[in-house]
Amino acid sequence: MSTFRLPDLGEGLAEAEIVEWHVKVGDHVRVDQPMVSVETAKAVVEVPAPFSGVVTALRGAPGDIVPTGAPLIEFDSGTVVGSMPATSEEEFVESVTVGGTRSHGNNGRGRAVPAARALAKGLGVDLATVQGGGRAGLITLDDVLQHANIPAAANGAPATNGISISPAARAIAAAGPADGTVEPLRGVRRAMAQSMSQSRDQVAGATVCDDADIHHWTQRGDYMLRLMRAMTCAWRAEPALNAWYDSVTQSRFLVAHIDLAIAVDTPGGLIVPVVRNIEDKSPDELRAAIALQKEAAHRRSTPAEDLRDFTLMLSNFGTLAGRYGIPLVVPPAVAILGAGKVREDAVVVAGVVQAHRRMPLSLSFDHRCITGGEACRFLAAVIADLEKAD
Repeated sequence: MSTFRLPDLGEGLAEAEIVEWHVKVGDHVRVDQPMVSVETAKAVVEVPAPFSGVVTALRGAPGDIVPTGAPLIEFDSGTVVGSMPATSEEEFVESVTVGGTRSHGNNGRGRAVPAARALAKGLGVDLATVQGGGRAGLITLDDVLQHANIPAAANGAPATNGISISPAARAIAAAGPADGTVEPLRGVRRAMAQSMSQSRDQVAGATVCDDADIHHWTQRGDYMLRLMRAMTCAWRAEPALNAWYDSVTQSRFLVAHIDLAIAVDTPGGLIVPVVRNIEDKSPDELRAAIALQKEAAHRRSTPAEDLRDFTLMLSNFGTLAGRYGIPLVVPPAVAILGAGKVREDAVVVAGVVQAHRRMPLSLSFDHRCITGGEACRFLAAVIADLEKAD
């Protein structure tokens, strides 16, 4: 019997969600035959069969989240092409830490749906002591409530035993099947939650806003190209914002090229692919690179290498709605420019009120290593380039 464990599918990803099995128990598979599709925080990936043999067990169902390194599929004996080191399955079960010490063994670990885990944290319940009543011992909301001797409260009533419960946990616990659906964050949305938490915890964020008067543009559209050109000009005027910050050594690394992360809104969530070396690309090359990255993002086929090591970020959220915003910097980058919805404003020119098209801009930066002066000079240079005629 051979066990294949979920490999690291890209730069230290901790988990993947099973989307679809392409094989079933009893099938004879060949080496490199597509075996299962899984969704990571980056893309949907097909995992090929590492063995030639007969499938004896599938360790998960569509919708299950499998930790990297956990058993994924078992085969009758075959030829090993690639595998991960065999280790105890228990190492990959999400563990529970209580009082600074980590429990060991099956009784010290618990699997729980995200809502149940959040509720247990709010109640101070050790999941290792909760008996799961769901499939394969999965701990549900009802299991946590029953363990804590708390009936589901109605209409947001407080807990009956004086234990403090967060409003979200109380509402979820009180909700019935007809009230809605619990939707755990998965894939891209899960990655977004993690990135935003990292930004909140690590970045000293600040934002400056202003407008670029684009009244002299003779052609409309291609806002992305003009913004990318303007950011390149701003980088040459104020290089500090195209950098990485290392909080451990308290040093910043000024990068000698611009790898620009562009936010792409997709039905599955926000994907932020990277366009490399924008300062060296012609308008046609930039247009092609943007189209390629947008298409890959919508197909969930963006390579892992196109989602990392960006030096600067751009969010053109105004194509949807919104005038100003507070874009969040994702470390180790130190700045992100947001462009809001272009519209006509009343402006005074030589004492006369005129209608001019203006683009609102919001520049967020990490105030740990970027001064307000550096940020304002960068934004001023962006505006100066945007206000040039075509």
